[in-house]
Amino acid sequence: MTDRDRDPAGRPRQERPRDALGRPLPYGSTGVEPVPEEPLPPQETLDRARELVREGRPFSAHEVLEARWKAGPDDERDLWQGLAQVCVGLTHEARGNMAGAVTLLERGAAHLEQYAARGGPTYGLDLPEVVACARARADQVTPP
Repeated sequence: MTDRDRDPAGRPRQERPRDALGRPLPYGSTGVEPVPEEPLPPQETLDRARELVREGRPFSAHEVLEARWKAGPDDERDLWQGLAQVCVGLTHEARGNMAGAVTLLERGAAHLEQYAARGGPTYGLDLPEVVACARARADQVTPP
């Protein structure tokens, strides 16, 4: 077992290349361009995450959202965590893990509902629509 990739300050950093669905590739392979690990401002986070999902890179969208969730105010945690979990659900679906997809889509939708109930800033998102889409997707991937 090797140590994790670290930056000069000793913080873990992922240097290993990944495919579009976030799966690690062998060192030296060409993977997708990594996303910055530093958090973006809220609107930039949403714009970048949308772009990545449209490109078929929900895992990378999750990483962008996760950076915002970890750096953002505690009262916005459910928003960013919920959106990140929805993207992980999409990642599981694309990888063929339907049970994981349903679990993460539902978990993400629940966080978004909790956030919406508190009435925090949504940065232009229609949270009830996002929740409905996540739940509809979970229903689609659930085996009969």
